[in-house]
Amino acid sequence: MKTKILILLFLLISVCSFSQQLSYQKGKILDSNGQKLSNAEVKNLLSSQPELLATYNAGRTKSKAGGFLLGFGLGLTAADLVGGLTQDIKYPTALTYVGLAATLISIPVLSGRTKKIESAIDGYNNSSAGKVGFSVDKMSLITNRNGIGMQLSF
Repeated sequence: MKTKILILLFLLISVCSFSQQLSYQKGKILDSNGQKLSNAEVKNLLSSQPELLATYNAGRTKSKAGGFLLGFGLGLTAADLVGGLTQDIKYPTALTYVGLAATLISIPVLSGRTKKIESAIDGYNNSSAGKVGFSVDKMSLITNRNGIGMQLSF
């Protein structure tokens, strides 16, 4: 009896998880309730569709690589500027040029990250739109002296 209840509960929860729509706003991925999802949760949702997961991972990789290049370039440029102001050396050295080059390279790398992540999220929303025809708002387990029951609110 308990196993039947657990199986039914698991099936209802899995139906609820497939019915959610995702959105990408200000660098965050939100579910249908407006709650921020972690990177692991998004990867778990996209794991059933490898092409969408690959697109999402490519967007995340572009974000990480572009952020590193931007920080590295600005750091080198700032370090050379401080060195030029505090020491008696000719200011624009090779560090400034390498820093500016890294900063300029980061711009096209960072520009495509949002498009890739949004296309993965849109693909997930389009593929999961036809799977479930209803949405369960609330699920409660009710017990009283007559037995155990489950209450669903649509």
